[in-house]
Amino acid sequence: MGIYSEYLDRQFTFDQLAAERKLQLKRIGELRARDVLAFAANLQNSRQPIAINYTDLLPIQDQIANLSGKAIDVILETPGGSGETVEDIVKLLRSRYESVGVIVPGVAKSAGTIFAMGADEILMEAVSALGPIDAQMMYQGKVFSAHALLEGMKKIKDEVTQTGTLNKAYIPILQNISPGELQHAENAYDFARDLVKDWLVRYKFKDWATHSSTGQPVTADERNLRAHEIAEQLRDHGKWKTHGRSIKIDDLRAMRLLITDYSGDPALCDAIRRYYTLLQMTFATNVFKIFETPQSQIMRMEAIQQVALAGLPGIPNLPGLPQQIRDVQAAEIGVGCAKCGNNVQVHAPFVPGLPVPPGAIPFPADNKLKCPTCGNELNLSDARRQLEAQTRKTIVSSEGNANAAI
Repeated sequence: MGIYSEYLDRQFTFDQLAAERKLQLKRIGELRARDVLAFAANLQNSRQPIAINYTDLLPIQDQIANLSGKAIDVILETPGGSGETVEDIVKLLRSRYESVGVIVPGVAKSAGTIFAMGADEILMEAVSALGPIDAQMMYQGKVFSAHALLEGMKKIKDEVTQTGTLNKAYIPILQNISPGELQHAENAYDFARDLVKDWLVRYKFKDWATHSSTGQPVTADERNLRAHEIAEQLRDHGKWKTHGRSIKIDDLRAMRLLITDYSGDPALCDAIRRYYTLLQMTFATNVFKIFETPQSQIMRMEAIQQVALAGLPGIPNLPGLPQQIRDVQAAEIGVGCAKCGNNVQVHAPFVPGLPVPPGAIPFPADNKLKCPTCGNELNLSDARRQLEAQTRKTIVSSEGNANAAI
């Protein structure tokens, strides 16, 4: 049985899910003999600020304040974000730790890749992915590569130099781009390269003393050259074509960058995969960003009125929750049976002893509801986690309540 299937069968509540995540984080920390911090975002949430931004600094600082080791691994899951913020986060970690590792079980694109390049060790497996670090710019409501803009301007300049004439089709384009915008594009394009080059030399290559092929000592110039070559390849829009392109272990090794494949360590691999699976299950609730250690956590959640529960798998008719979360004592949800189409009203109390409203069915303790019309079994595990995540309350069983009216 796969890890995901195993966890689905266990039907965790929201709090049990959190406890299991912490257990796996603790395993990772013990196996690596290092502190461990998870910094992760729900990549499927397009409604919330999941990208790395300056508001992430305080929770990261808060979480590492609870730790006491000299080395740390950061489990990173991010679509990217602000490279300037990444610079500040890495400086924060470096001021606190002698060694920093970055574990990428899933995706760390763009600024996440810059983050990884600031580590002493990068840990990935076959499904893990980094991404190009070419700067992205906003222009007339569209996002595009700074490198693509600069290359486009260069082609126009080269054409004018060769022909002595400016194609009239270029005039509207040139009229809408100022010299300041071109300089901004050039600065943004160089920023990521220069930062990655500096970090590779300072951290990743600090213990690179001899060439594996010849046994000859590695010079400072050779470290700088290798770092420059890697940074140039990572930012080369012409090579990767799209900003969302996945860069895998083999791609990174082809750049002559040392990557640790954690799948070669069965115990560590199991702990990381389990944590990552639990993380994705957590993101099936209204949680969209997590900062956590084995001892503590900070979560960012969508406001209740922003969450559409109707999309929960297998529960197409689940309505929104009451907005007065502090005072709510129970939730009434409509569960649609996919087999017969019957809509079942389910009563989910957060305090014991509440009567079940007429026509409703008590929320099942094992999360398994049988349709009273056709007997089809519906799994309410996701509904339970969603409700408990949003209300920060635990559903109590009302099955067997004498006041139930079905």
